[in-house]
Amino acid sequence: MNEWQAVAGLKVAIDGPSGSGKGTVAKVLAEEIGLSVFDTGLLYRLAGAVALQRGVDLNDGAALTIMVDDMVTGLAWTSHGVGYHGEDWTPRLRTEAVGEAASTVAAKPLVRQGLLSLQRQLAQAGCVMDGRDIGTVVLSDAPAKFFLTASVRERARRRWSQLKQMGQADDLDAVLLDMKKRDQRDRERQHAPLAQAADAISIDSTTLRVDEVVDRMLGILERRQLIVYQPDPCPGG
Repeated sequence: MNEWQAVAGLKVAIDGPSGSGKGTVAKVLAEEIGLSVFDTGLLYRLAGAVALQRGVDLNDGAALTIMVDDMVTGLAWTSHGVGYHGEDWTPRLRTEAVGEAASTVAAKPLVRQGLLSLQRQLAQAGCVMDGRDIGTVVLSDAPAKFFLTASVRERARRRWSQLKQMGQADDLDAVLLDMKKRDQRDRERQHAPLAQAADAISIDSTTLRVDEVVDRMLGILERRQLIVYQPDPCPGG
C-alpha cells in the first residue's frame, strides 16, 4: 500500500540532461505516490533503434517521420519499459549506438511532433514523466515540474558505470566527451531544446543519493497539497 496518495490526474514533469538520474528518480517517485511512470527517452531510443535496424537515414526527417508513424502502431509500454511488436526491446535500447541514434532522431521537429500527442495521451490519467522537454513542451501545464541535473563529470561517471555493468565499458574520458557532445546537441536543437521550465524547481543530484532527491520532491509535492500522507492503519498486518 502506498503511504502517499496523489491528487486525481496529477502530472509530474522531470527534465534534465543525460545521466542526471531522472529516469531512476522518476521510477522511485512514481512508486511512492502510486502513479504510472513514462520515460519518454525510451520512445526516442526506440525510434533510433528501429531506424538502425531498418537502415533508415538518421538525417532524413521525412523518412524518419514515416517510420515513427508506423512504429507507434507496434509500440506498447510494459512494466520494464517499452515493448515493440510483442517483444521487450528495453535491454537493447541502452547501448551507446542507440543513444547516439536517438539523440540525432530527437532533433528532427517532425519526429518530435509525431510523438507529442502520444506522450500527452499517456499522461491524461496522471503520471510521472521524464525527458528533456516535458516541462517546457509535452506537459507545460503540469502542476509539478522538476529539473534534475548534476556535474557533467559525475553524469559521465554514472553512464560509464552503467555501461561497465552491461559489459560495454568504454574509456571514461570517451564517455565524458560523448556526454558533452550530447548535451550540446540537446541544448542547441531548434525544436524543443533541453531547457529548464521557468516554473520548474532545479535539484542538483551530484552529491545526492536517489532517496534524498525523491525525499526533496515528496516534500515539495506535499507542501503544494498535490499528495497526501496516508500511513497504513495496520502496519505489518
